[in-house]
Order: sequence, then structure tokens, then C-alpha cells
Amino acid sequence: MEKKVKIRLCAKIVADTDLYETDKEVQNLIDWVCLSEQIKENNNTIRNLTGEYKKIEPKCREGVRARLERMKELCKERNDLYEKQNGLKGQKCKIENSLER
Repeated sequence: MEKKVKIRLCAKIVADTDLYETDKEVQNLIDWVCLSEQIKENNNTIRNLTGEYKKIEPKCREGVRARLERMKELCKERNDLYEKQNGLKGQKCKIENSLER
């Protein structure tokens, strides 16, 4: 519920005012909220992928080729998300630094 309220508030500010374009602090705060929510979503996806991997892993040891392929896909997806997370965290850090000034 809280996530939806934050995102709706940000969307309303962007849609109904020109604050996003004219006030750098407002822009940074909105960007920070959006990036934070994306990071949370990505972390949830990473946890789900890791959970699925852990469920599949013991069965893979029995030599099931299809499960091994799925594990490779899961690892690639997870690694891609980790890379994306690092980029998002870097952007968030820059915004936090600019907000502290």
C-alpha cells in the first residue's frame, strides 16, 4: 500500500505541476523514490530466482539436463539483475549526495 501511495504522489506531482522540471530537489526526491522502489522490486525478484534455484539444485544432481539449463538461465537472470542493481544504487547514491548539499 505504501509503495502505491509514494508512486501515485510522485506521478501526481509530475503530471499536475511543473516542479519536476523547475525544482532540482523535487526532481531528485522523485527520482530517489522511483529508484528505491525499483531496487526493492529487483531484490524481490533476485530472492525469488535464488529460491527457485535452491529448489531445483538437488534435483539437478540427479542428472536432469533440462533443470541444469533452467539453472543456467536463472543464474544469468540473477546476474543481470545484480548488474542493474549496481547501476541503480549508483544513481541513488548520486541523488542522495546531491540532496545532502
